[in-house]
Amino acid sequence: MAQNASMVDSGGVTTSDVTAGVEYPGCPVTVLEALQRGAVLKPPRWGLGSAVITLVGAIALGVLVAVPLIALDAPLAVTAIVGTLFPWIALAGWPVFVTWWKGNGPRIDLGLRLTWSDTGWGALAGFVGLMFAGIVALITETIAGEFSSAAGDIAVELRDEGPFWALLLFAIMIMVGAPIVEEIAFRGLIFNALRKKGMGAIWTIIITAVAFSAFHFEPIRFLVLLPIGLVYGWVRWKTGSLGAAMVAHGVNNAPAALVLLVGIPEMTP
Repeated sequence: MAQNASMVDSGGVTTSDVTAGVEYPGCPVTVLEALQRGAVLKPPRWGLGSAVITLVGAIALGVLVAVPLIALDAPLAVTAIVGTLFPWIALAGWPVFVTWWKGNGPRIDLGLRLTWSDTGWGALAGFVGLMFAGIVALITETIAGEFSSAAGDIAVELRDEGPFWALLLFAIMIMVGAPIVEEIAFRGLIFNALRKKGMGAIWTIIITAVAFSAFHFEPIRFLVLLPIGLVYGWVRWKTGSLGAAMVAHGVNNAPAALVLLVGIPEMTP
């Protein structure tokens, strides 16, 4: 059965006579590009259930690794790095696995593409996110007083206790690792699962932004993270590319990660 319609959010790429069930309104541009190349794709059988497994799994792994680290009184460097990396097994690992298992792999199903256009839109979105977050942070600080982030607090301890390699690795994880992992989960699997279910673009952007902000488990920073999440969702919608959202996230995190290295916790992500 075939249908003729443009199914990518950005409107930049259209296709006709595509197989029903493979594409859906708001599907990543990589799906349509693959179909235009004549690729035979499978209807993706992952969805909201897989999104729930991603988030619950990440939380469970975080708790699971925290217990022995605390019980063994592990060095701060080990606690900071392992405690951050372990939840990523579910946060990025499950979306990659389930799209390979029940779909066409993460590159096609999640939109893992990065063109010069994606990079440009992502960089622009990252700068816009920085401005929005800065404005909200100033308002929040006026109301609630000075605040830092969990990452900032860890950075201070790493700087005080060392070693420097741990602080450097932690900063790289924030600047490079987190944008890749978190975008695979939120603007990748969760975003596309909602669109597959028929959710409109605006509500999908809002829901993924709320989930992204809440997942950091820092109530005082929720409203600071929310506009950033909205911008990431917008650039994913605009380009149809998860790569653009990753660039935006990286641009947004880069100044804070660099500041982290010189020890100003109030500016860390």
